[in-house]
Formats: sequence, C-alpha cells, structure tokens
Amino acid sequence: MSHYPSYYKSDAQANYSYKTFIIALLSLALFIAIASPAYAEDTISSNTVAATSNAASNETLLAQNEKSLTTPANLTINKGDDIEKFVAADFTKRQTMLNQWPGSVESLDTLVELIKNDELYQGNGGQTYLLNSEDELFTYPAKQLTTEWPNDLAQVTLTNALRSALVFGQAKVKLESNDPTQRMQAVAILADNIEQLDPALISTAATNEQDDDVKTALSILQARIDFRDGDVTTQIAALTVLADSDSPQVLVDVKKALAADDIDPVLKSTLLDAEDSIEQRITTSTWIGHLFTGLSTASILLLAALGLAITFGLLGVINMAHGELIMIGAYATYMVQNLFQAYFPSMTGWYLVAAIPVAFLVSAITGMIIERIIIRPLYGRELETLLATFGVSLILMQLVRMIFGAQNVEVSNVDWLSGAYQVSSSLVLPFNRIAIIGFTIIILMLLVYLLNKTRFGLFVRAVTQNRQMARAVGISSARIDMLAFGLGSGLAGLAGCALAQVGNVGPDLGQTYIIDAFLVVVVGGVGQVWGAVLASLGLGVSGTVLEIGIGAVMAKIVLLVLVILFIQKRPQGLFALKGRFVD
Repeated sequence: MSHYPSYYKSDAQANYSYKTFIIALLSLALFIAIASPAYAEDTISSNTVAATSNAASNETLLAQNEKSLTTPANLTINKGDDIEKFVAADFTKRQTMLNQWPGSVESLDTLVELIKNDELYQGNGGQTYLLNSEDELFTYPAKQLTTEWPNDLAQVTLTNALRSALVFGQAKVKLESNDPTQRMQAVAILADNIEQLDPALISTAATNEQDDDVKTALSILQARIDFRDGDVTTQIAALTVLADSDSPQVLVDVKKALAADDIDPVLKSTLLDAEDSIEQRITTSTWIGHLFTGLSTASILLLAALGLAITFGLLGVINMAHGELIMIGAYATYMVQNLFQAYFPSMTGWYLVAAIPVAFLVSAITGMIIERIIIRPLYGRELETLLATFGVSLILMQLVRMIFGAQNVEVSNVDWLSGAYQVSSSLVLPFNRIAIIGFTIIILMLLVYLLNKTRFGLFVRAVTQNRQMARAVGISSARIDMLAFGLGSGLAGLAGCALAQVGNVGPDLGQTYIIDAFLVVVVGGVGQVWGAVLASLGLGVSGTVLEIGIGAVMAKIVLLVLVILFIQKRPQGLFALKGRFVD
C-alpha cells in the first residue's frame, strides 16, 4: 500500500472531510480578520522593542541614510554644479539663475525637492550640505557622511519672491523641453499657480506647441484664465472649453462662480451644464481608477495564490507556511538590492532583473527542503500537515527577525518603475502597479505553458488526477511531489519580489496575504489555475469596490461571509478537478 492513505477513502468520507477542512479554514480566516487590529498593535510594539535591540552596521546605516535623501542616486553631480552655485549665490544671483536656469531639468527638479523637504543647508562660507530625516549630515555633492557640523550651518530657505521665481523657473525650463511629458508637467505647475500666472506665457507656449495632449492642456489653462478674468461673454466661451475637462481644480472654479450672488442667467445656465459635465467625467475617471486598483489587487492575489493552487491541488496539503515563502522572496530581493549597491553601484537601477530569478530559486529550494523534511512523512494527515506548516511559518518568521531584525527593511523602487502615467487630471496610474499586472500575466502564461505543453506538466497533471495509475506507469510521484512543491514555492518567491515594489518588507509580510491566497484557491477550485485567475479577479475587484462603500474591515468580513456561503453551495469551487480518484 502507498503512504497516501487519503486516496483510499470513500467518496462520501472524502467529500465530508474536504468540506470540514474548508469550513474550518474559512472560520479561522474570519477570526483572523476580526482580530487583526489587536494583533497588529501587539506586533508594532514588539517590533519597536526588537528594533532597538538590533544595531545595523555603519555601512548599512550609510546606505539607508543616503536613500532617505531626495537627491536621486543616478544624478550625475560634479564639483561646482548648479545646485552648489545656487546655494553659494546671493539673492540677486539666485533670482537670475531661477529666471534662466543654466543646468538640466533634472537638477532643477532636485533643487525644488531638496528645498521642499527642508534638506538643503549652507555653511562654512557657502559650502553645501544635505541633512536627512535622521539628522545625518552629508557633504554635497560627494554625499559623504560627516560628523563635523559647521558652526554657521543654516537651512536654505526662500523668500516669497524667490519661491515664485523657483516655481515659474521650473515650469519655464520644462516648457522648453523636447519631452512632451516634461511640458505636461510644466502645465500642471502653472495650473497650480494660476493666480500669479502671466497669460502671455501660455499664449506663447500654445502657439509653439505641437503635441496634441499638451496643446489641449494649455487651451484648458487659457480657458481657466479667461473664465477668472474675462467678462460674461468671455466666461461663457471659456466654459464651452472647460466643460470637456475632468480637472478637480476646474470644478472648484465653477462651483465658486455658482456660489456668487447676482449671476447672469445665461452664465448660470452654462455654469450648471459645465458642472454636470465635469462631475460626470471626474466620476468616470474615479471609477476607472478604482477598477485599475482592483485589477492590480487581483494581480497581487493571483501571484500569491498561484503557487498555493499547485501545492494544494497536487498534494492536498494546507501549507500555512506559504506566506513565509512569499516573505523569503521579498527578502531575497532586498539582499540582491544591497549586493548591487555594494558591488555594482552603476547598475543599481537594474537589480530587480537579477532579483526575479534569485527570489524564485531561494523560495523554491526552501520549499523543497520543507517538503522533504516536514511534509512528506505527513501525507494524508491533513490536520497534522496544517499544524506542522503553521509551526514552520513561525520558525521562518523568527529566523528572519534574528537575521534582519524585527523592523521593516527598505526595498527601493527602480527608477524605471517610479512615477506614474497621468491619463487625465483626475486619473493617474502608477508604473509599479502597471508592471505588476504585466508581470502577473507573463508568469501566468509561462505557468500554463509549463503545465500543458511540457513533460513535467504532463506528470503533474497525471499525479493530480490519478496518483496510483501514474505510479503504475512509472512516474515517480515522490519526485513530482517535491518538484511541484518547489515550483509552487518559487512562484511564492516571485510574488514576494513583486510585492517588495509596492509595500513594506518585514517578517510579517506573508501573514497579510496567506488568508486571501487560500480564499482564491478555495473559490477557484483546488488545483485549477484558471479558477484561481477568475477568483482573484472577483475577490480583488469586489473587495476594492466594497472598501469604497463600507470600509476595509467590513469589506473583508463581508467577503469572507460570501465565500463561506459560496463554498456551502459549491464545495468544489468554480472548477471541479477531474480524475477517477479525485475526492
């Protein structure tokens, strides 16, 4: 007889056992969802105590402090650069530099951010320093940590005149850029400072503009100026342009005009029509943003659940350590980042490309070790494997706390994933979220190909559908179990690598996603990849929509109740696994 006694249970016993475990798991999930605020409070306090007892090395502190500075790491800075010249200059020279900035757009953006974040300082007769949020002082432009604080160290602040010159100087430089994105940013800067705007600057820019999107933005800005300063006829003409806008700023202008007394009847009617049109466009953009957020959430859930769908479907193992395998992938990404910063600083922006295979391999090897040592002797004993893997999850979390500390570690976004794509004034799509959606689609396609078009996939499907017959024709089910568990663990590592780009990386990272991952697998159907896809889309989008109306905690509870009701009516999930001995 095989060491898989569960495969010889009667159909009625197996179905009852399966239902019992699923309902028990979902009840546990409901309890965790309700108790999570108190648990998070205790975790934060324990993390704080543990953080004070773990001292990082000087090199690590230096790297973290440098990352907390606004100055981009990839910005080429030479001695006597424009920011240094600006700090050393007097009022008149500073104003002249801002009116006609001699350097690059990037250097001016950096100056704006440094002043905005109160990080730029002057001392020792014009020497430039950077002071980060941890009160660590760095020389500029070398960005070397120094303990010799100048006696006359003073923050670089701006008078109202210089601040206005800085804003419009930044907009002017961007308007002269060859990049349409930079010119669009310039229009946004000018729109935020419309009260001090020179209309001639807009008309000149609109005359020379070739890009349709930028030209439209300039025409809307010109219409806003006409609406604020023109007579009734000019205002009505401007409203015909503004009615096609979805800018919240424009809506504020329209509502402010409607609140005034003694409005011309024709103008009031035009204002009401424009208000309805703008509100509809803003509402549409808002819901598109919500759907995009739900889609990105679904992608994260799918990444976290794909590996679990394989291991749960093939082995019938409720792997409570799956979340910690996600955490290991995130920490592997953190280690690759530190390696690149230490040994390949010029290529730091590409560390993520190397981190993807590393995260997969580290999590996959860890998973195969767990399968060999912990899970294999417990096949067919569901409660024992649940408790054993829960213990493994606690061990892995404690090991990470001992090695890296209880506090979160910082995994920085690569430059090419920073920022966002601005679809409209009220709709902005972050690049990292777009990348996660694309990354999930690629991983899904590769997994489908692996399971359906390769010899390994054929063996996995054979063992999943009829283990005894697969063994009878010569397939080593034990080897397939180990490799499939490694594949599922590696997919968890890829999920951790992706999650490191959008959230905090800490010892409790996996606990955030393990329950949702189980929900996706249970709703989609055990071992069903496409079921996991549909379930993640449904849970991700519906969860986002529910959060808008009833809040995050109530949305989680409602989803859990709906899932329990769904499993009661359809215990096999959206797609039932096919096979002679499938229970």
